Amino acid sequence: MKGEDGTIKTLRERPWMSMTPRGRVEAVLAGRETDHVPFTVYEYKLPQCAVERQLRNDGLCIMNRRYVGYSTVTPNCKTDSYTYVDEKTGKTLTKTVTRTPAGDLTTVMEPAGFTSWRHELPFKGPEDYDKLIFQANDTQFVPAYDEVIKAREWLGEDVYLRGGMPGYSPLQGLIYTYMGVETFTIEWMERRDELMRLYEALHERNRRCYKVVAESPHQVVQYGGNVSPEIVGLERFQKYVLPHYNELADELHKHGKQLLVHLDANCKLFGVDIAGSGIDVVEAFTPAPDTDLTLGEARALWPDKIIWINYPSSVHLSSQEVIRETTVDLLRQDGGSGKLLIGITEDVPEDRWQENFLTINRAIRDFS
Repeated sequence: MKGEDGTIKTLRERPWMSMTPRGRVEAVLAGRETDHVPFTVYEYKLPQCAVERQLRNDGLCIMNRRYVGYSTVTPNCKTDSYTYVDEKTGKTLTKTVTRTPAGDLTTVMEPAGFTSWRHELPFKGPEDYDKLIFQANDTQFVPAYDEVIKAREWLGEDVYLRGGMPGYSPLQGLIYTYMGVETFTIEWMERRDELMRLYEALHERNRRCYKVVAESPHQVVQYGGNVSPEIVGLERFQKYVLPHYNELADELHKHGKQLLVHLDANCKLFGVDIAGSGIDVVEAFTPAPDTDLTLGEARALWPDKIIWINYPSSVHLSSQEVIRETTVDLLRQDGGSGKLLIGITEDVPEDRWQENFLTINRAIRDFS
């Protein structure tokens, strides 16, 4: 912005537009003008402290995904979990057993701060197909819209609530939730008919949730993501992943809602297909140097999409000067599209997040 004397004015040198952090996010998603690009962080990646309060006071918006707007019930399956210490390793593990009429399914997880390590996935072999299919067919979704409305009111204006589907699209669920990459590859080659029976059951399960999320109070709904081109490939993405996003997008668009997909891996292979899809928000897109697309290249590929980036994780190890320069360069690459949000969707080193977030936030306010 130029002043009367022709000099460039930063936001610090001109009156602030009276926008709240949530209002700023909502404005970008709705295609309205904002005072500056929003800066956001997932709710579980921002520890409560003085710096957190300063960031929120200075415009950072917390992205809260805990209030999906429905509860999930399986009336004919019973699930029990218990925590124990492994005698051999001394590690604390959580074992979950789901009892279905077709047999039991078990998972073993190791809590690890913001995430967890998977020691056992529910699919152990071909004998588990019928159990998983029964569980999928038994799953129902009960609206819980009042919880979203209440949470929005009491969390306040520096928190944005986002809706979400129950996990991944079917193929992604098979790879990540049920089998793991190696087992999925074996089943894909040796027992594809059985695998596709489970795929279809998961598809029908997810379809039962479409209308529930479309009629929820949420404006934006996430459907999976984490698509690795090195594993999925273009043909499987086009045939078995993208159609599910488009199907939900059609339902959401009927209700004036938007579809968000968490696409944080290399996206160049899928770029043209994403451009022609019903996806409204490409979220967690991580620009180069961490992936195979710069933000400028992504903006050229997806001029009509909202791009909600994950600030490139590798840069968090750099100096504050580099972090500031990178932030300004990202804003420059986007070209003032009005369709950009800068987010934190990955872990940041414990000794770096406070100073880094303050630097990013200041650079966004000064230069966007």
